[in-house]
Amino acid sequence: MKCVVNVLDQVNVKLDGLDVALRRRLCNQFKREIPGARYMPAVRLGRWDGKRAFVSLAGSTYVNLLPEVLAAVDGAGYDIQLADHRPAQENFQFPAVTTQSFSSHRWPAGHPAAGELIVLRDHQVTVINQFLNNTQSIQEVATGAGKTLVTAALSASCEPYGRTIVIVPNKSLVTQTERDYRLLGLDVGVWFGDRKEWGHQHTICTWQSLNILMKNARNQLEAQDQGLITIGEFIQGVVAVIVDEAHQAKADALTSLLTGAMAQIPIRWGLTGTIPKAEHDWWSLLVSIGPVVGRLAAVELQELGILSNCHVNIRQLVDHGEYRDYQSELRYLVDNQDRMTHIAGMIQKIAETGNTLVLVDRLAAGDHICAALPEAVFISGKDKLKDRKAEYDAIAVSDNKITVATYGVAAVGIDVPRLFNVVLIEPGKSFVRTIQSIGRGLRRARDKDRVDIWDITSTMKFSKRHLTQRKKFYDEAEYPHTTQKVDWQ
Repeated sequence: MKCVVNVLDQVNVKLDGLDVALRRRLCNQFKREIPGARYMPAVRLGRWDGKRAFVSLAGSTYVNLLPEVLAAVDGAGYDIQLADHRPAQENFQFPAVTTQSFSSHRWPAGHPAAGELIVLRDHQVTVINQFLNNTQSIQEVATGAGKTLVTAALSASCEPYGRTIVIVPNKSLVTQTERDYRLLGLDVGVWFGDRKEWGHQHTICTWQSLNILMKNARNQLEAQDQGLITIGEFIQGVVAVIVDEAHQAKADALTSLLTGAMAQIPIRWGLTGTIPKAEHDWWSLLVSIGPVVGRLAAVELQELGILSNCHVNIRQLVDHGEYRDYQSELRYLVDNQDRMTHIAGMIQKIAETGNTLVLVDRLAAGDHICAALPEAVFISGKDKLKDRKAEYDAIAVSDNKITVATYGVAAVGIDVPRLFNVVLIEPGKSFVRTIQSIGRGLRRARDKDRVDIWDITSTMKFSKRHLTQRKKFYDEAEYPHTTQKVDWQ
């Protein structure tokens, strides 16, 4: 029996020659449950198993899964033959980056090192060179390590071979990344909203803006009539795609983009502060970008004095009653006026020690807190980017400012060193959200080398379960934590 492994592009593979029984077995073996799918109506009604098959019944799979898939095929007694249909690729040879690689440029006015030559830190050099040695790979790099500068250095290394595209999750990160590219003297354009700068050596964009280009591709004739470009035109000459906050590549839209329209791009690099725990989410990153080749934890940067030390203060409010599901329990926890007023009082006292960022899951919680604390400012997705930036900038010249934001808004793209407290209101059980939220407060400032994290939760059933999970996250990240129960009623 013969199995022909057709490598179609940099991502996708088609296995031909396998019998139906083996294909069905592979399909089941390489299925992974989608987080939260069990709560979807289709699963509850028995219409879907809630899993994604990374090997289809037709034999389609991915390059980065081949070692495991082919082991199973070989074990079934098949003779494996390779048919590589990829166009001939450049033999990428990247000179090693050093701390002095960009020392001909200086930090701009407003930067803590304004006027000084740009010298890369040792940990940044290590991360960059690890990527250059692994052209399809992911690295877990803690928030505050200078990831945008790393990204710019990677793009600069690719210039002899072609263009690069950098995908970031939101508009604020587009402008932050653009800033670092210009610092290194790179030819950079951005593609989002009203700014559509095409034709530069390097392009920074959001994955949402790329989805619009995908729609143009599906309606190519209409796009041409309107003078719009398609995703195919957009990626011409691109040799590298760099995904910042790569954990978001688990989203279907981004995964489809990386494994579909961008499947011919040979170099794929992903940076994230947190590799997802769920196997489905991790495999989504693996097949669309590559394996993890390096980790730089926050605790390592704390030991180097680059990030602030932290302590997690868990405050478990004693609540009574029981609800059938977490959403019902959460509604009580954030909608109960008396409870939220008590939490607001806690926040007010916490803020006496310095600027405080309060993260909430629901708008109602933010509204309650700001109603009780008129001095607090609430930032949500409704606020324009410039207004959010103005509020974040105000923290730099404040001492006891209280800023409330939703987890979604504050998850990424916030560069606010002078935060002395980060308050998490019912943060849930997501590893990514928990660690990313703490990362908001770890940046050092001239007058700050420590941040207090406040985990405010409940003794109720589901909250207790989630807290147990978060304590495991804190232990894994080596964040010291203490727990105190509070009888607030």
